[in-house]
Amino acid sequence: MTSKRISIIGLGYIGLPTAAVFASRKQKVIGVDVIQDTVDIINAGKVHIDEPGLELMVKKGINSGFLKAVTSPEPADAFLIAVPTPFLKHISEDSVPKPDLSYIESASRSVAKVLKKGDVVILESTSPVGTTEKMAGWLAQERHDLTFPQMHGSISDIRIAYCPERVLPGNIINELIKNDRVIGGMTERCSEAAIQVYRSFVEGNCVTTNVRTAEMTKLTENASRDVGIAFANELSVICDDLDIDVWELIRLANRHPTGGHLAAGARCRRPLHCG
Repeated sequence: MTSKRISIIGLGYIGLPTAAVFASRKQKVIGVDVIQDTVDIINAGKVHIDEPGLELMVKKGINSGFLKAVTSPEPADAFLIAVPTPFLKHISEDSVPKPDLSYIESASRSVAKVLKKGDVVILESTSPVGTTEKMAGWLAQERHDLTFPQMHGSISDIRIAYCPERVLPGNIINELIKNDRVIGGMTERCSEAAIQVYRSFVEGNCVTTNVRTAEMTKLTENASRDVGIAFANELSVICDDLDIDVWELIRLANRHPTGGHLAAGARCRRPLHCG
C-alpha cells in the first residue's frame, strides 16, 4: 500500500509508534486521538509517552509532512484501530471482569463516516474473541451504501482484519519492525489487503489465519507472559527469604531447554516484585 494514506485511530503506546514507523517509510499518516492536548503535542513534534527513539521519529514525521494528528477521522485508504480495551467498572467483586468495548465501537462508528469502497479496516486492540466481527457490524450499521465481508464475503467493498501488536515497552520501535505479525482476515482477500498495509515496514513474517484464531492468539500470548511474570515474582519472594540471587537463578534455569519459560518473568520492565 505504498504512497497511500494510513490512518491510526488511538495515539497511545501502540498507535503513536505505529504511526511514526509508517511515516518513517514515507507513508502519509493521519493519527487520530480524541484528546486535543495529545494531538497538539504530537503536531509540535513531541510525544506524551516515554519510549526510546519515539520522539525523534515523531519529530521527523511531522517535519517531513508524512505525519499529522487530528481529533476526528479523515479519509484514508487503511484504518488501524488501536484504542484501549479496559475492564468495565462497577461490577461485583465475585464476578468475572468484562472488557469495555465502547472505545472500539466509538472508533468504528467514527471511521465509518469516511469509508469508501476499497478501504481496509484493521483492529489492533487486545480484544475478546468475536470483537472484530462486532466491529464489522458497527461499521455496516453506519454505512448501508457499502458492503462488508460478514454479508458479502470476498467481494465486499471493505476489507476487515485483526492484527494485534506483539511488542514490549522499551523496545517497541524495533519490535514493530522486526517481529512477525499474525493477521486474521474475515476473508482471504481481507488478509491479503492487511498484509499489503504492513509490508511497508514489517520485516518479520506476516502469518495469516482466520480472525477468531488471531484474536485468541493475542490473548494466549498475553496470558502466557502474565503467568511467566507471576511465576518469576513468586521465585523472587522465595529467593529473598533464602538469600539467593533470583537473576542468577533464572539465568541458570534457562540453560536447560525446558527452563526457557522463566525468561518471560525476567522481561518485566520493573523489579520482579511488579505484580
